[in-house]
Amino acid sequence: MSQESTVPGEVVETAEIPEPGAVTIVVPTFNESANVRQLLRQITEAVPARLPCEVLFVDDSTDDTPEVIEKAAQDCPFPVTVLHREEPVGGLGGAVVEGLKAATSDWIVVMDGDCQHPPSLVPDLVATGERANAGLVVASRYIKGGSRAGLAGSYRVAVSRGATWLTKVLFPRRLHGISDPMSGFFAIRRSAVTAEVLQPLGYKILLELAVRSRPRTVTEVPFVFQDRFAGESKSTAQEGLRFLRHLAGLRAASPVARMIGFGLIGLTGFVPNLLGLWALTAAGMHYVPAEILANQLGVAWNFVLIEHLLFRERRRHRRWWDRAGRFALLANADLVLRIPLIAVFVHQLHLGVLSATALALVTTFVLRFVATEALVYLPRRAGEKPVRDGRTARRAV
Repeated sequence: MSQESTVPGEVVETAEIPEPGAVTIVVPTFNESANVRQLLRQITEAVPARLPCEVLFVDDSTDDTPEVIEKAAQDCPFPVTVLHREEPVGGLGGAVVEGLKAATSDWIVVMDGDCQHPPSLVPDLVATGERANAGLVVASRYIKGGSRAGLAGSYRVAVSRGATWLTKVLFPRRLHGISDPMSGFFAIRRSAVTAEVLQPLGYKILLELAVRSRPRTVTEVPFVFQDRFAGESKSTAQEGLRFLRHLAGLRAASPVARMIGFGLIGLTGFVPNLLGLWALTAAGMHYVPAEILANQLGVAWNFVLIEHLLFRERRRHRRWWDRAGRFALLANADLVLRIPLIAVFVHQLHLGVLSATALALVTTFVLRFVATEALVYLPRRAGEKPVRDGRTARRAV
């Protein structure tokens, strides 16, 4: 405890507040050359006097953003580093993961490069984390004192609120205590995150961190989302689709969830199957070859959805044509296996035809799911590290 004199002759006891440690500010950028100088000016005015810092830009730009950073950094009283990626693997989230791996400070603050996240809040994020002994501190627009004022237009506000609601419904336990899982502004202890387990897709890296590598203690501070200083928002319909794919991949992380998803996708495969069967028989084809061909439409449909929704992070183990061939072989073997199984259940277990068919469907479904995981999408071996992109250039400026 520290002693602080407030009135002559009177001494009161106050709780000692830990001093915040050094911080690495990770800024993912994509064509933000018009914002860089203003952002570094704001950081210079708000952070170094209260907190030793370094700034690490992870840049996926196709414009002159790296050169602008180099010139603007000459006026900064702190180290500035640019890590430029030739291939933007994982999008903005992938850039943040590269920054997490490269950071050297005890605390890492992630913020956007468009000046919508106020750098003046960086010391408060770190100090709050120290006081609460937290591993993650989220800057939230949705708690008292926060505001989403910088969101341009009612459409973006509706999309943001809808995405927030959807993620909290899908991950009620992992996102407990996080009111703004869509925030791109947060502080995290370097010791609280294992970057190798992260598999980001798109720009919602906080959601990825919270679901796959959530620190035990999480707290929040309010912040007012600012207007973009220059340029245009990178939020597009394509990013929205990537976000939905990312949600599906996160939700399918457990075996039980993958099996449920596998079954639901299989049910949707009946639609192209039946449409194909109708079209082929209407064209005059005999129903037997028509059924065989139509079944391949359902197999192709299922393969595409499973590739993108369930096993996105495991696709690197085999080439796409190898995965497609193995998947098709297993899917068609399901048909061949089902008839003998029904016969065994009827004659050996003395089941009725309907009961035997239902049991055969369940049996072959489980076998196909297990075989698909084991033979098509091999899991990563324990201790295996992901292959890092060799075309990433890092330079201090």
